[in-house]
Parts: sequence; structure tokens; C-alpha cells
Amino acid sequence: MLNKKMVLIGGGNMGKSLLRGILNAGLTPAGNLTVVDVHAGKLDALHKDYGVPVARDPRSVVAGAELVILAVKPMTLNEVLDSIREVVRPEQLFISIIAGVESSYIRDRLGKGNPVVRAMPNIAATVDAAASAIAACPPATEDHLALAEAIFAAVGEVVRVEEEHLDAVTGLSGSGPAYIYMVIEALCDGGVKVGLPRDVAMRLATQTVFGAAKLVKETGQHPAALKDQVTTPGGTTIAAVHELEERGLRAMLISAVVTATERSRDLNTIARRK
Repeated sequence: MLNKKMVLIGGGNMGKSLLRGILNAGLTPAGNLTVVDVHAGKLDALHKDYGVPVARDPRSVVAGAELVILAVKPMTLNEVLDSIREVVRPEQLFISIIAGVESSYIRDRLGKGNPVVRAMPNIAATVDAAASAIAACPPATEDHLALAEAIFAAVGEVVRVEEEHLDAVTGLSGSGPAYIYMVIEALCDGGVKVGLPRDVAMRLATQTVFGAAKLVKETGQHPAALKDQVTTPGGTTIAAVHELEERGLRAMLISAVVTATERSRDLNTIARRK
């Protein structure tokens, strides 16, 4: 148990997922974790469901925290940081899951030299299957990284990267679930087109994607090697693979990651303007 006094600023989907993961993993008691949000109805629901203290004004609770998690939109970040600057203490750890915003910007905006760990989880945190990456900004230490790692391990798998790679992480795994949802939807539609009932097609498409991912993860084999195992000479799969290559599936997915990465970099610039 970390048993830290925590404040979570932002009770949206990702904030709620982290809250649930932290409590389910027993990292700190519910009474030690205060959630801050501007929406009273959302706070009422979180207090009822999880028994955590709630507040609408971050200034009233940040001063007593050891660790502050920032889970707000990039466009509202400066307002939040400016509102708490006077009550922040230099030793407090800040963990940011704000897409595109460099941790050094948060540290410098607060003006107290706080350690900051920047993280990029994804929406699968809601089912404890997130792919998250974390990076530390000086003066953050190994201990600070370990704290952040424990939090994100409570909702999935965590890797450590240099911060220069976090925009790419955003483009790949941060936005990646949306790409896979489109793949599942398209596979389902393909099944319907060739005569399958939609509910059957959806179950088969979903399990196919899940099973394929599980095989890659558990065997450690390269996806190309696994693909070769199901592409028998002159068979149905190689015919379909040829069609996918001709229509540019691989290139489209690569371009999607690049485009989302570039947008993540843009968000840092947008945040700085506010």
C-alpha cells in the first residue's frame, strides 16, 4: 500500500478509472483520495460509489496532498495550475495524464520545482487492460516513477519511456483503441455482408481481435510469424491478405499513428497559449 494522501483533479472517464484502480488495488484508503471536479452531479456519484471525499475547488484540498493527479483537458490546464500555484509545496509529486503537454511546462507553470511524472494511459483502463507509458521530469526520482508505475499498473500494463516518445505513445496506444474499434466494426460488417446475423458477426469479430492480441502477447512471437501460421498456400487467408495489402491497410494504420502523434504535439502548443 502506498498510503499517500492523493488528490485527483478531473473525474471524467480516465480519472474515474484511475480512482477505481487505485482503490481496488488497495494503494491508499478511500479517505485518503479526494476527487476534484467542477460538476457537482459527477462528484456526488463518485462519492456515493467509492466513498471518497470530493471537492469543487482544488485549492481547498491540494495543500494537504502528497500526490496530485492531473486528469483535465489541455485547454483547462492553465486555469487549474494557476488556481493552485499558491498552495503547492515543492515536494508534492504531480502526475499528469494530459495529452500533449510536456511535464516541464507543468513544473515551470507551478513555479515550485515540483517533481512531475507524465503518463499516457488509454481507455482500456476502464476494464483494467490499459496500455500506459510513463516518463519522469527532473527533479522526479526513481521513487516518484515507482509511485506512478504502481498507480498505472493497477489499471493495466505500464512501460517506461523517455518523455520525447510520449507523443508517439499517444498516437499509438493512446488513440489506438479507436483504430481497433473501427477494425472490429468493419469485420462485423463484412460478416453481415456475407450473410451472418449481426450479433453473431460481432461476437466472432470481437473474439477474433481479442484472441489474436492474446496470442501475440502470450507467445511473444512476431505478428508476421503468427500471420504466416494461418496463411496456407493458395488458401482463403492469403487471398484476403493480398486484398488488404492492395487497399493499403498497413499504410493507413501507420499514417493514423503519425497523424495522432502530430496532433499530440500540437496540443502542447495550444495549452501554452491559454
